[in-house]
Amino acid sequence: MEQEVALFAICFALFLVSILYSSVGHGGASGYLAVLSLTSYGQLSSPWLKQHAWVLNLAVAGLAFYHYSKANHHIFSKTLPFIVASIPFAFLGGFLKIDGAIYDTLLSITLVYAAVRLLSNTSVEFVEATNPQRREAYTYGAGIGFVSGIIGVGGGIFLSPILLLKRWATPKSAAATAAMFIWVNSAAGLFGAAASNQLVIEPSTLLPFLFSVLIGGLIGSRYGALYAKQKTVQYLLVCVLLLASGKRIFEVVM
Repeated sequence: MEQEVALFAICFALFLVSILYSSVGHGGASGYLAVLSLTSYGQLSSPWLKQHAWVLNLAVAGLAFYHYSKANHHIFSKTLPFIVASIPFAFLGGFLKIDGAIYDTLLSITLVYAAVRLLSNTSVEFVEATNPQRREAYTYGAGIGFVSGIIGVGGGIFLSPILLLKRWATPKSAAATAAMFIWVNSAAGLFGAAASNQLVIEPSTLLPFLFSVLIGGLIGSRYGALYAKQKTVQYLLVCVLLLASGKRIFEVVM
């Protein structure tokens, strides 16, 4: 009975995380890792945590991309250079196994900074000025892809604030681009793990988690794409960034 209650609590937490993240076009890996790290699953290996988070990412980011794209928020030409550069580097990051408290600290600082910058820009009108220069897009895509592969996320928590702060996208357009970016990076990370013989996915454990995030992802992505205002999506993104950074700080302190 106790195990069933614990499983329900985990699934419910994953459900809530998937609603929040999918509302801004994200898959939720940072949140899933946060939830799992606070349970007995947190004692398992880093590859186990990363890979299960990536699978959940694939499901939720796929739903998010579908709804944002269907609502005409996706601009493929804007997304393409980022994903072309990110795929091989996400594969490489997934191939490697790197840990460290220093890295987690730097990551937390980066996410908090992005959240603060976004909060300070809420009064600016959302106008898509120009597409990014290809060299810039390739650089950001490669860097984010590599980092995502190392820590087990899809990279949306990095790409979304860059798109907004650079005025390359509105919040909803950024959400659509981030969703596709997250999906391909998560897949590339899994392929990288498989190539290095680190694949440790447990279908029986994964299924209840997957069911929970699919429902949450459906709710969150529909809300973000169809009903939320642009500024609402931006505020939700700030919440996502703070949640992700809080998780990293908790890991360092503990």
